[in-house]
Amino acid sequence: MIRKTILALMCSVAMFQSACAQDKGAVPEKLDAQAQAHEQVKEVAQQAVETVTETVEAIPVFTAPDSAWRAPDPENTLYIDTVHGRIVVELYPEIAPGHVARIKKLAKEGFYNGVVFHRVIDGFMNQTGDPKGDGTGDSPYEDLKAEFAFSRDAKSMPVQIMGDLKSKLNGANAMTGFYKALPVATVSDDTLFMTKKGAINSYGLHCKGVASMARTQIPDSANSQFFLMRSEYRSLDAEYTIWGATVHGHDVLTKIKIGVVGEPNFTPDQMVKVQIAADVPAGERLPVEVLRTDTKDIYDYSNWLKKQNGKRSKICDVKLPSRLKK
Repeated sequence: MIRKTILALMCSVAMFQSACAQDKGAVPEKLDAQAQAHEQVKEVAQQAVETVTETVEAIPVFTAPDSAWRAPDPENTLYIDTVHGRIVVELYPEIAPGHVARIKKLAKEGFYNGVVFHRVIDGFMNQTGDPKGDGTGDSPYEDLKAEFAFSRDAKSMPVQIMGDLKSKLNGANAMTGFYKALPVATVSDDTLFMTKKGAINSYGLHCKGVASMARTQIPDSANSQFFLMRSEYRSLDAEYTIWGATVHGHDVLTKIKIGVVGEPNFTPDQMVKVQIAADVPAGERLPVEVLRTDTKDIYDYSNWLKKQNGKRSKICDVKLPSRLKK
């Protein structure tokens, strides 16, 4: 079979308490010494907790008014539950309609429930979606046509420009920015009048959190397997179909166990349950909101990041903030 792949101190307190419980024959003097030592350890531990708390509180946090946040459409939001937590992925049918339809169909059928992350590479990606669990399996449905790039309508799909790069579509310079939560490369809106279709050639960027489809060397061979980026890996741009972007649970991406099925002593993590948010009762949905990128709020965030880092961030270094609405 062809393998689908991507080419390219509190403990000290607990231990002490356990030892004291077993030492019932200790003389009073020893017990007093142990009690004093116990109190000292508790004091040190409490100081450590207070120090950690102070450190956490000292971390700068970006704040914005309620108008700067948006809630992704539940019909196009994917929940991937793992033992490490939930990954929330926003889907983009306007960018990759065939692939999003397939992901949603399989999720609704429960196809992905219990499927393992069979190939996880540190600094790269988490690959999953194979019912066989070894990289050679697919769904019972036909393979998909590649959707490596898309035509962007400037009015309905606005992108606030944040940088530039050399385009993989025509070799010319392209602008970078976010379409919703997805980092993209696109031709400037200023060139719209030069296009016959009234749309602009664009493609997604393989930054951390981006969801893309696995395939063989044949472009039109994606089926059910996909991967979630653990880190930026731009050589995949415009060569694999991007269909979503993580909007919550970025920390979970790098907690997925590293390894490849077939390697000695490797027991892979799995997708415990995968479902479309709209199929979850409203009261049980995660109230995720993500920073808007179609307004100046994205520039406010970019400027805030510059103040924190001392330099302007490249597109893949900009992790869009999200929050849970209270």
